[in-house]
Amino acid sequence: MTLRPYCEALFNGLDRAAGTSGGEATLVRELAARVSALAAAPRMAAIKRRWRDVLALRKPDRPPVWCNPVGCWSELLPDSALVCRNAVCRELEVYLKRLLIKNEIGDDTPINSYYRMNACFKVTPVNIWGLDVVREELGANGSAWRYKPALISEADFARLVVPGFTVDRTATEAARAERVAILGATLPVQVSPIIGFYSGGTLCQPAADLRGMEPMMFDMIESPKLAHRLMDIVCRGELARLDAIAESGDILPNTDGAMFLSDPLRENDTGPYDLRDCWIHGNSQEFDMVGPEMFDEFLLEYQKKVFARFGAVCYGCCENLTRKIDSVLKIPNLRLLTCSAWTDLPTLVDKVHNRCCIMWRHKASDVVCPVDTTALAAHIRQQATLLKGCYYQVVLRELQTLMGHPRRLSEWTRLSIEAVS
Repeated sequence: MTLRPYCEALFNGLDRAAGTSGGEATLVRELAARVSALAAAPRMAAIKRRWRDVLALRKPDRPPVWCNPVGCWSELLPDSALVCRNAVCRELEVYLKRLLIKNEIGDDTPINSYYRMNACFKVTPVNIWGLDVVREELGANGSAWRYKPALISEADFARLVVPGFTVDRTATEAARAERVAILGATLPVQVSPIIGFYSGGTLCQPAADLRGMEPMMFDMIESPKLAHRLMDIVCRGELARLDAIAESGDILPNTDGAMFLSDPLRENDTGPYDLRDCWIHGNSQEFDMVGPEMFDEFLLEYQKKVFARFGAVCYGCCENLTRKIDSVLKIPNLRLLTCSAWTDLPTLVDKVHNRCCIMWRHKASDVVCPVDTTALAAHIRQQATLLKGCYYQVVLRELQTLMGHPRRLSEWTRLSIEAVS
């Protein structure tokens, strides 16, 4: 069976128009018209209400269920299924076809009646931190990589700089105009310096890129001043980025996409908007094996300085937060806490209950590997009973392959909706 079960049914015949004069723009506008129709459908209103209710700690008709195909988009929508050669047309083709495929999968993907793009930024220095960040690939594309740190000795720390950021209005307007010319009035183009899943609170990732995982771990024990020096620079760099975003005056609330689709974060219906109207995501994946005390000292205290600028915080990704839940719950504007497959769900439920919304993450390998889904269905039902009385959303991310099961995301969606309804 083909690993792209949706492409032929959804796009067969439509793609042939791209070969005509002006055909690529015509194709994109036709795709955009289909997406616009989905955005206006009654089903979409119910989906959006579901997200808003659960994030406001109101009882939804059922918890929202959402998957992010990530690495397995190459199986659902391979390059061979794309027809546009113009770079901007191809970008829009991918974006729109993915939305149409997600609609066929049947999860609670919110679809909007506009296309939102990020503003362009100028960064000084170009390499951001004054040092080149390099990751060494160990094999073919998609295989493992390892850190190749730039900070080798203590002397290297003197070369670190706090970057500067400015919105490049000329480049932004040119990019916007290109997309408007293609989409026309079918999907209005919106521009904001912060859109969607903004993960600027994950300071440990650039720190590990610069220093490497093992040296960063040893620094916290043997050279704590160096560890604090690095985290301070990374934190100030992110705050400088946020200053540029805030000073742009162009912020639109990023409360319109999966996971973060919510009521306005404050009483401000018409703008101007600022970071208090937006969500930020942070996690501690690089600090997974770090104990609670060092986690607080060397990461969370710095992250809180970033989080304080925002209206709402989502915390956690794939790391095990079981021993750190108490610390994370002290984030003043925490609205959403991730329970990964490695975090103990009963412990998290006991501590959180209904203090915030829980992002209940499912383990990708448990979903895509089994040939038969009987055991998976039983596991989802059993785990769902533990969340009774909580406000939660059901999320599947970090997928890299469908393991030869082309309909598995639709199956997972159905099983999850049945378990939580």
